[in-house]
Amino acid sequence: MLDGAILLWFLLTGASLAFVIWDSITNGVTSWVQRLAWILVTAYTGPVGAFFYVLGCRRPFPGGHDQYTNLPWKQGLNSEMHCLAGDATGIIIAASIVPVFGLSNGWDITIEYLAGFVSGLLIFQALMMLDMYQGNYLLAVRKTLFAETVSMNCVMTGMIPTMVILAHLWEGSTNPLEPSFWFRMSLASIVGGVLAFPINYWLVANHLKHGCMTLPGADGPAPHMGHRSPEAKMSKGPMEMRNLPFAETMFWVVGTYCLLFAALWLTSLWVPIRFN
Repeated sequence: MLDGAILLWFLLTGASLAFVIWDSITNGVTSWVQRLAWILVTAYTGPVGAFFYVLGCRRPFPGGHDQYTNLPWKQGLNSEMHCLAGDATGIIIAASIVPVFGLSNGWDITIEYLAGFVSGLLIFQALMMLDMYQGNYLLAVRKTLFAETVSMNCVMTGMIPTMVILAHLWEGSTNPLEPSFWFRMSLASIVGGVLAFPINYWLVANHLKHGCMTLPGADGPAPHMGHRSPEAKMSKGPMEMRNLPFAETMFWVVGTYCLLFAALWLTSLWVPIRFN
C-alpha cells in the first residue's frame, strides 16, 4: 500500500511541478527568487504546493496580481515560501548526505538544522531582499536574520518529528536512493510549512517581513479594482521594515527555540534522539 501511495504522490508531484514551472515562466510577475521558491516548494510538497500557488500567488489575469494577492493571509503565505523553500532545500540536501557518515540521529538533526538555516538565510531571504537594500548583501542578511530564525524554528518544529518518526516506521527511508526517502521528506515539508505559517503571517502583519511583491512594471494596474502595489515605491530605496526592541526580539527568538526543543523532547518519547 505504501508503494502505491508513493507512486501516486510522485505522479501528482510531477504534474504539479510541471504546471507551476510553466505558469511561472509564462504568467509570473514576481521576482525570480519568489518564482523559484514556489517551484521548489511544489517539488517538495507536490499537489499541496500547487494548490496554494494557485490560491495565493498565481496571477488570475493581466493586471490583477496585486489585488489578488493583497489579502493578509496571502501575503503571509508568499512570505513563508522563501523560508520554506530555502530551509527545506538545505535540510533535504543534508539529509541526503548524512547517512554516509553513519552518525546518530541527534547529529543528523543538528546538521540538517544548520544546513536549512544557512540555505534559508543566505540564499532565499537575503537574496530576495537584495534589491530592497541597494545591493548591500550583508545588510540584507542582517535585516532578515530575525525573521529567518523564528520562521526556521517553526519549520523545524514540524519537520523534525515527521522525519524522525517516519524514519523509525519506514525501514530504508533514510536512504536517498529509496522512493520512501523523498516521500518522507515531502510529508515533513508539508507539516513544517503548516506550522510555520502563523509566525510568517504575524511577521508580515507587523511589518517585520515582506509579503508578495509584484515586480515594478511587470503587471499593469488592475482597472476598477482600487489597488496599486507598493513595490514601485520600495524599488526606489531600502525597504523600510519595523525593528522590534531587543527584549521583544529575544522573547520571540527564545520562544521559538523553546517550541523547537519541546518538539525534540516529545519526539524523543517515541523515538530516542541520541548524540553518541
